[in-house]
Amino acid sequence: MKNLLGLSIIDGWFLWIQSCVGIGYLFGSISPVIKSSLNYNQRQLASLGVAKDLGDSVGFLAGSLSEILPLWGALLVGAVQNLVGYGWVWLVVTGRAPVLPLWAISSLRRRMMCILIFIGNNGETYFNTAALVSCVQNFPKSRGPVVGILKGFAGLSGAILTQIYATIHSPDHASLIFMVAVGPAMVVIALMFIIRPVGGHRQVRPSDGTSSTFVYGVCLLLAAYLMGVMLLEDLVDLSHIVVIIFTVVLFVLLLIPIAIPVSMSFFLDPRDPVEEPLLPETPKQEPGKSVQETPEVIFSEVEDEKPKEVDLLPASERQKRIAQLQAKLFQAAADGAVRVKRRRGPHRGEDFTLMQALIKADFWLIFFSLLLGSGSGLTMIDNLGQMSQSLRYDNTHIFVSMISIWNFLGRVGGGYFSEIIVRDYAYPRPVAMAIAQLVMAVGHVFFAFGWPGALHIGTLLIGLGYGAHWAIVSAAASELFGLKKFGALYNFLTLANPAGSLVFSGLIASSIYDREAEKQAHGNNYLVQNSESIFPGMFGLNEPLKCEGSICYFLTSLIMSAFCVVAFVLSMILVHRTKIVYTHLYGKQRS
Repeated sequence: MKNLLGLSIIDGWFLWIQSCVGIGYLFGSISPVIKSSLNYNQRQLASLGVAKDLGDSVGFLAGSLSEILPLWGALLVGAVQNLVGYGWVWLVVTGRAPVLPLWAISSLRRRMMCILIFIGNNGETYFNTAALVSCVQNFPKSRGPVVGILKGFAGLSGAILTQIYATIHSPDHASLIFMVAVGPAMVVIALMFIIRPVGGHRQVRPSDGTSSTFVYGVCLLLAAYLMGVMLLEDLVDLSHIVVIIFTVVLFVLLLIPIAIPVSMSFFLDPRDPVEEPLLPETPKQEPGKSVQETPEVIFSEVEDEKPKEVDLLPASERQKRIAQLQAKLFQAAADGAVRVKRRRGPHRGEDFTLMQALIKADFWLIFFSLLLGSGSGLTMIDNLGQMSQSLRYDNTHIFVSMISIWNFLGRVGGGYFSEIIVRDYAYPRPVAMAIAQLVMAVGHVFFAFGWPGALHIGTLLIGLGYGAHWAIVSAAASELFGLKKFGALYNFLTLANPAGSLVFSGLIASSIYDREAEKQAHGNNYLVQNSESIFPGMFGLNEPLKCEGSICYFLTSLIMSAFCVVAFVLSMILVHRTKIVYTHLYGKQRS
């Protein structure tokens, strides 16, 4: 019982770590101050965004070190990277360190800003790897909800950090960068010795359903509270004391998930049934038989080559038919009538290595669907600050906080509803990702036309769809390619994010924005030059170009919407290919 209590507390503390490490989602808030302080144009700022996305997604080193270092060691490496990277960015922006020009081929020093952003955000991969791998292995039968909750709190961190920043009440916008550098590092260092791996508890308990419902309720309450506080602060001029009270209540809500293991320790009925092991015991191998001679080899071949009508039978009848086919195959092999084909590598649903997964079409369908879907969403998230400014919204932080909250709800909801799809209907989980991509396509259309209130609706749809991707993809990858090398598989799939950002934001969105800004600048050039001759120095001809109006992101948003439609098609192809796999994984549970 004490071990189970410790396991629940440990996973509760992981929620705290995840709730403050999604610092990449604050880039939309810190990018305007970086752009104005260092006099960058939109293409140069997009390069920083790509570096941020690369740092957030390149987790091979984090995955490798997590297998070697203890859990606290991996967390410490991530905290140091976060502190050094963003701490130095804050020094540069505030003028406490020399200004470092962006991207010059001849000198590494001129690429330092991108390197610093990469280092700072790469610390997040250590936190995500530690949390996801530990919790998915501890709760493999609830991987959808677990991944959704963990990734959801990471998405909500943008709104949480923004609320803490409002408490600081600093007129200097660069202080947000300082908080991004120091805050997550402090939390992780404070908790890294409390959190430790707990093995041997891969069970299903009778109280798991109630606990999950409670955590989902806390998630919805937390999101609703943050949304209400954010809107109230935007619409009403609140005193600083009231803002502090709101932040204290926020911390109380974040502590509530720890109440689950505490209540278990006091109120769990000792007569509760014994916990049910998730995985059945592996049957012992008969002496003198090699692994290749066991029936599992031929069973795998029967699974692949059995008639399609077998899949339509009930689970009990299906197993009988497979056993009959297996017996016939044994007899034919003994008589020499057929040659039993040796099994080459694992089958879907079993444990894959990364190299084995890379030669599977299903893996690349997931990767490119994620690249187009999440890449288009991340492009709009990274450019949300400039987008709100182009539509003449004064407070850009509110939209960054809003999309962070919707991102959170998308991750939690994506894990929850995709779990219903696979548990109740034994249907492929990627169908939930296809639905999310259609939702995002509609959200991009709202961004494109810039109707009144379109930015609010667009952030809602894009945030929900983008967040759902990460809960669904993580769970689907673990189902199709196993848990043994889940860390390596997950970190490879996350490369889709910076790959999409590099093309969509670094090339498409920034080029279109700068082109429209130049058109507007040329149209007003004559008036500004004449005014400058009368009032010298008043109009700031050396300021970076700015674009105004919905035209700035009209074409970009339509292109992103088209990419989401293509992603939907890829996801549906994946659904068609994996129907049999999910029938085998979850069909037996339904019967």
